[in-house]
Amino acid sequence: MKTYHILVVDDEEDLCEILKFNLETEGYSVDTVNSAEEALKLDLGKYDLLLLDVMMGEISGFKMANMLKKDKKTANVPIIFITAKDTENDTVTGFNIGADDYISKPFSLREVSARVRAVLRRTSLSEDIPVTQLIYKSLVLDLLQKRAVVDNIDVPLTKKEFEILKLLLENKDKVFSRDEILNQVWNEDSYVLDRTVDVNITRLRRKIGIYGKNVVTRLGYGYCFEQD
Repeated sequence: MKTYHILVVDDEEDLCEILKFNLETEGYSVDTVNSAEEALKLDLGKYDLLLLDVMMGEISGFKMANMLKKDKKTANVPIIFITAKDTENDTVTGFNIGADDYISKPFSLREVSARVRAVLRRTSLSEDIPVTQLIYKSLVLDLLQKRAVVDNIDVPLTKKEFEILKLLLENKDKVFSRDEILNQVWNEDSYVLDRTVDVNITRLRRKIGIYGKNVVTRLGYGYCFEQD
């Protein structure tokens, strides 16, 4: 069973510790910070949920949430605002930014737990749906039919070319070394040279036309599919 990773952002240290203790008792992995500035130094895309106070320092919870929603790496991270502000305008502002829920102080820990469970259940439903296509603009990789399509035209890829493209599309902008590609694509073959990866990458670039430029070489490191 997946352990959900939650970040609590609140300038009240005691409240952070109380929330951390109770949520960890429920089986969650919990980190805490006491300002938006601290939070923004973290890899926020790794969290399954943020509990975010509104009234904080120079960067308010609303401002931080607005920043996250504009960043593709964090746009889909669920947010529950926790705040003493409970006017209708504040609530509307929170939801307009993209909040998934809004809890007003003072609150009961049972209420927080219930709302956390509800948001995670709702936002995690998509995790149970298997991915059948990888899509980048007009480049489509059909994982069921093992087909590659560019601009509605089939592209005849070999099995290895298909698997390389699948690996890169599943991890856009991540650089894979030749050894990593060999291990993941040729894992059943013991005697394959690094040069084999280069040859397949060259053929793949040629076959996928305008998207060949997106398969980028990082000299000394490896290859990645770079978004533009």
